[in-house]
Amino acid sequence: PFDETAVDFLENMGVLVYKVASFEIGDIELLKKIGKTKKPVIISRGMATKEEINLALTTLRKYGSKQLAVLHCVSSYPANLEEMNLATIPDLVKNFKVVVGLSDHSLGIVAAVTSVALGAKIIEKHLTIKRSDGGPDAAFSLEPQELEQLVKSVRDAEKAIGKVQYGSGKKESVNLVFKRSLFVIEDIKAGENFTLKNVKCIRPGFGLAPKEMPKVLGKKAKTNIKRGTPLSWNLISR
Repeated sequence: PFDETAVDFLENMGVLVYKVASFEIGDIELLKKIGKTKKPVIISRGMATKEEINLALTTLRKYGSKQLAVLHCVSSYPANLEEMNLATIPDLVKNFKVVVGLSDHSLGIVAAVTSVALGAKIIEKHLTIKRSDGGPDAAFSLEPQELEQLVKSVRDAEKAIGKVQYGSGKKESVNLVFKRSLFVIEDIKAGENFTLKNVKCIRPGFGLAPKEMPKVLGKKAKTNIKRGTPLSWNLISR
């Protein structure tokens, strides 16, 4: 809505979510009116400063809206990629502790897909049936097939982002054969010491990690060990 009377109109229509355009973020009376509906609100930040964003969010919360989101937005139509400053997205997440997204006025889908990797949870993009029909936002709008590609690319990006993980994944585990580990390279009798002559760091990665070599050297074998056996702690007397 662009004024308070529009809020009454939209309430009569039964809208479920409100969107505050970037140029309205400073209209405190409008924000109060929207807040009183207690409905979710999405704000485009546009040229707003941190202080203005904070005031808008504080006002909405004070008057009843609890589910809030802020969209990073560049008030340029169309916006060039070098103007997008998508690094602002994680900063918004850090500073305001709300759902953050992107209101994208750039050409194509690169910015939108990239924003997902930076933490965007909402993507707003203009849609047109046919760009050649013209209109004030035609240049940076997507046609239906492009919107479909955007959705697919965003879903692919989400898959690629995944989760924090170190070590080997499910499919990577087959590549343990290429990692190095500690193996017995000469037959060792029970009670015999491990030395650089009978233990070596070689492929595959089925034995102890190479970093364990200093702990192994000088220790005694618990049992007879055949040449070619991957070394493990249960073969070593502590």
